[in-house]
Amino acid sequence: MAAKGKWAQGIKPRHFCWVMEDKLALCERPGGYGANHRRVRRQEEIIWVREQGFSPVVSLIPASHNLHNYDEMSVNWRHRPFPATEDLPRYMAEVYPELQQLLAKGHKVLYHLDELGDRIIGLMAGYLVWAGLVPEPPRAIFLLEHITSRQIGPPGRDIVATAGKLRAAQFKASQEAKAQTDNASAAQAGIASGAQDDA
Repeated sequence: MAAKGKWAQGIKPRHFCWVMEDKLALCERPGGYGANHRRVRRQEEIIWVREQGFSPVVSLIPASHNLHNYDEMSVNWRHRPFPATEDLPRYMAEVYPELQQLLAKGHKVLYHLDELGDRIIGLMAGYLVWAGLVPEPPRAIFLLEHITSRQIGPPGRDIVATAGKLRAAQFKASQEAKAQTDNASAAQAGIASGAQDDA
């Protein structure tokens, strides 16, 4: 009975780690990747993901042919294939607000690529920068390296730098919008004051 109970809880995916405790996590592809992929292991790891309450699981893998395994295990999923380098700014501008909204609604979110490497680690460090949770890119990089026990190389660092630029552009746009609103309010107040003087 003990063995059956343990199987029912599944097995934690390899290299699983929390980016934000009980909110946002990373791991490698359930079941492993390449020649190391095992169907039974994939099933057990997806069971574990389901039992932990992750919803959704976000696959960043280009291929979609294994996503039906989540449906079979009643796990909510989304497919957000990791793009080519030149498409990263557009991709991040779509993925980050989506993640922010999921977390704001109280979802537990799990991201995975084939392996836990520069791309997915850099993407998550970039999210911390973009969302203002850890605004300084070097600090976000250090934090994710500590969490994952992996050193982020140039590709991952470039992703974090891009996130920093997106955050700066977003802040500039919000300041400009605020200035326009303030100017419009001031102009409206001036019109109202002039009308009262005329009266």
